[in-house]
Amino acid sequence: MGDSGKLARRAAEGRLDARQRISILLDDGSFTEIGTLAGPVPADALVAGVGTIDGRPVAVGAEDFTTMGGSIGPAATRKRWRIADIAGRERIPLIMLLEGAGHRPPMPGDPGGGGPNDLQAQAALSGLVPMVCGVMGPSAGHGAVTALLCDFSIMTPDAAIFTAGPPVVEASMGERVGKEELGGPEVAVGAGTIHNTAVDDAGLLAQIRAYLSYFGSSAWERPPALDIGDAGPRRIERIVDLVPRDGRRGYDMAAVMDEVVDAAEYLEIQPDFGQSIICALARIGSEAVGVVANQPAALAGSIDTAAATKAAHFISVCDSFHLPLVFLTDNPGVLAGTASERAGVLRASARMYAAQTRATTTKIHVTLRKAFGFGSCVMAMNPHDSQTLSFAFPAATVGAMGAAGAGRAVGADERTGQDLQRAEEESAYRSASGLSFDEVIDPRDLRNAILAALQVSARRRSQAVEPKARTGITP
Repeated sequence: MGDSGKLARRAAEGRLDARQRISILLDDGSFTEIGTLAGPVPADALVAGVGTIDGRPVAVGAEDFTTMGGSIGPAATRKRWRIADIAGRERIPLIMLLEGAGHRPPMPGDPGGGGPNDLQAQAALSGLVPMVCGVMGPSAGHGAVTALLCDFSIMTPDAAIFTAGPPVVEASMGERVGKEELGGPEVAVGAGTIHNTAVDDAGLLAQIRAYLSYFGSSAWERPPALDIGDAGPRRIERIVDLVPRDGRRGYDMAAVMDEVVDAAEYLEIQPDFGQSIICALARIGSEAVGVVANQPAALAGSIDTAAATKAAHFISVCDSFHLPLVFLTDNPGVLAGTASERAGVLRASARMYAAQTRATTTKIHVTLRKAFGFGSCVMAMNPHDSQTLSFAFPAATVGAMGAAGAGRAVGADERTGQDLQRAEEESAYRSASGLSFDEVIDPRDLRNAILAALQVSARRRSQAVEPKARTGITP
C-alpha cells in the first residue's frame, strides 16, 4: 500500500483502498494474501490472494492505486497469472478489482519477458470458472482488457476504462479529452464494454456477491438452490392486467417478471444496454435460472443489435454454468430499417440464435403475445429446438410476419386480408395442434408452467456435469 499520507487523502475523499475493498467483498477474516513480498514496491501494486464468499472459496486480485498508480510490473503480472492459475486448478471463481494505469514502463534491471501471461491464463478460464470484474477507478491498457475477458463487469460512477488514457490519446492522436468523456460509465456502458454500474464501491462489491450466488463455483458444479421465500406454485391473477391483449400496446415485461420469479427478486444484467431484451438472473422454485425476456416497452420489443449482442453473451454464460434458460417472448421480429442494418443487426441476431440453439442446458419457452420472423427463432420458439417444454398464451400470434404486413407484402385484397387476420388470431391453437408449442396455457398459470418444466428436467439437472465442449464458429 502507499504511504500514510496517500491513504489518509484517499479516506478523506471517501474512497476505499485495495485491502479495504477485499475485506468488504470477502467473508470476515477469510482472506489469505499471496505475493506480499513480490516486486520492488509494496506487493507490486496488486493485493492478491484467496478467501471465501458465503463460505465458498474464490481467488481475488485488487489493483492498489496508492502504489505507483496501480500499474502492472513484472511481479504483478506473475501474481495476476498465479491467482488465475489457482482459480483454474481449484475450480473456483476469479474476481478482479481494477484501478490502475496499465503496464508499468520497464526500468533498467527489470527481468526480460518470457514469463507467464495473465491474460492468456484468464482467457483459458472462460466457461470453466465464473469470472467477475469491478472497475473502481481509471483502468487503462492491459488492466482494462481484464474486464473484457470476464463474464460480468461493473463500474462505479467515478471509474473509467479505455485502451489508453488521456495523456497517451493526446500525444498519439492530438485529441484532448478527459477520462470520463473517454471511458466513463456513459461511454463504457453505452458501448456494451461494461455490463452494470453501482452507486459506489460498497454497492459494486455487493453486486459481485449477489452475482456469484446464482452460480456454482465452476462448470463442474450445478448452481446452488437457495430458498429466498415464495418458492412454491401460485397463480398470477394480475397478469391479465399486466399484459394487454392488443399486441400493438406496450407494457413493462419487468412487471411480469416480478410475478414469475421468487420474491420478485432478480439481478438484471446490462439494464442500460440493448433495452428491448431483459437478461436477468433469478430464482424460480429456489432454482437459479437465466431469464431472457423481450421488453415491449422498448422498441415494441423489436430485437436490435445491442439487445441481440447482450442476449448472446448472457445465454452463453448461463449455458456454460448450467443455469436453465427461461425465454419470455413478445416481439414483432428483428428490428428492420437502414440504421439497424448498418448497425449489423443480422450478424448480431445470428450470433444470438447460434448461442441459443447450441445451448444444452434446460430451455423453457413461453410466447405471451407475438413472435414474428427471426424474432421467434432467437427466442427458442422453433419446434424441435431442444426445449424442455414450450408454451403459448391463448391470444399469441406467430408467423413469418403479422397479418397486416403479410397482406401488404402480397398485395392482398380485403377478403384475403380478413382471412390472414383470422389466421393470425387462431395461430396459437393451430401451432399447438401441430406441436409447435407443447401447450396453450392460461396466462395465470405462467409461473406454474415454468415450475412444471423445471421439475421435468430435475433429473437431468441432478446428474454430474462438466464444462461445455464448444466447437462451432460464432457468427
